[in-house]
Amino acid sequence: MRVELVDLYAEYASALDDGRLDDWLGLFTEEASYRIVSRENWERGLPLMTVWCESRAAMQDRARAIRETQMYATRWLRHLLGPVRVTSSGSFPIDVEAPYAVFETLPDEHTRVMSVGRYADRVVRDAEGTLRFADKVCVYDSVLIPTSLVYPL
Repeated sequence: MRVELVDLYAEYASALDDGRLDDWLGLFTEEASYRIVSRENWERGLPLMTVWCESRAAMQDRARAIRETQMYATRWLRHLLGPVRVTSSGSFPIDVEAPYAVFETLPDEHTRVMSVGRYADRVVRDAEGTLRFADKVCVYDSVLIPTSLVYPL
């Protein structure tokens, strides 16, 4: 199972880095949620989120907005992931954590660190036996975030 988890996270990073938002969406269950939250709010159990998509349909709306309606400067992302660690025991669903760093490059600018933190996720095995995210939480460490958080972390 560990190899499958590593592959799931690698595909997650690759899909976002390559701008393949439909492939990114395919990594989630229909009922999945996607959240971006500060470390402070996460650790204190506060409900305030930077981004909160309550279903894959909400994530699809966000992806459509990125592709069709939002205006932003062209940018390239690069995700670096640390070791994937299962934090629950037993059968599915399982809780999984992985540290991340996301770098952002805009044309004619130096690459900069966009976000550093950890994923705190719930992973399930679907009816076909494929691992999918049922809940993905991006917990960023910094108090500050970029003024324009365009792409998912």
